[in-house]
Amino acid sequence: MPIDRDKALSADPAVREIHWTTRDVLLYHLSLGAGAAAATDPEPHLTFEKGLTVLPTFALVAGSGISAGEAPVPGLEMPGIDVDLRAVLHAGQDLRVHRSLPASGTATLRSRVAEVWDKGRAALIVLESAATGPDGEPLWTTTTRIWARGEGGFSQDPGPEEHWPAPDRPADTVLTTATTPQQALWYRLNGDLNPLHADPAFARAAGFDRPILHGLASYGLVAKALVDGILDGDVTRLTGLAVRFAGPVVPGESITTSVWRDGPPADDGTERLLLHAACPERDGAPVLTHATATVRS
Repeated sequence: MPIDRDKALSADPAVREIHWTTRDVLLYHLSLGAGAAAATDPEPHLTFEKGLTVLPTFALVAGSGISAGEAPVPGLEMPGIDVDLRAVLHAGQDLRVHRSLPASGTATLRSRVAEVWDKGRAALIVLESAATGPDGEPLWTTTTRIWARGEGGFSQDPGPEEHWPAPDRPADTVLTTATTPQQALWYRLNGDLNPLHADPAFARAAGFDRPILHGLASYGLVAKALVDGILDGDVTRLTGLAVRFAGPVVPGESITTSVWRDGPPADDGTERLLLHAACPERDGAPVLTHATATVRS
């Protein structure tokens, strides 16, 4: 079915209620390696329910984990868009948190197609979701970019060019994050049960030697590295993270994240960081590119 851009953009938002528990948050943190050095630093603010704080990237799995029951099969079917999942790639992710996330709670999630760009041989579908708490105040906003191969040709508008100011100097900080061989098996329990991350035969059929780590797992690992390495372990200081997904990580490999400070803090006390994440075991192959983080100074 060809993409109908006008129909997609004019459709009413999909609205659903989501909920999560402390158990969901603990599992999410453990799936990102929290408490790995438990003998010396068990990271109780991430691994123990008393005084638990929430990594902001938990927003991307809230409502889809173990407390939500059996996770739905991933899909991309909505008004004006009916895309073959075999042609779909998660191209980019942007998260903005408007206040600290509670360790358990409920929210109303409103999702819509924000834009559809015609890239010729592919379509770039931009999805936006906004969560509000029971008090009606915003919790977080996400923008997800989906690359749909073979779905172009529906308009003449490729969309704006996105500029990322690549630094021409050494990074101010380089953070290294190890992954474990079972990292993807842990992470999939947050709700994404795609067999690409667990089934060796499925992974080989998809062109990989073995199952790969979820893109959002790499995203969460980089967020945790920023909190640990730059923000003194304070999860509330990370308020935004935008990336392009550039390449996979095999569980057991590591991620090096180069960080550049992009000028002085703004008047509101926030600071922008430029990021580039790569895999050193594969000669620095990029993992996350065109990345920026917003942090409180």
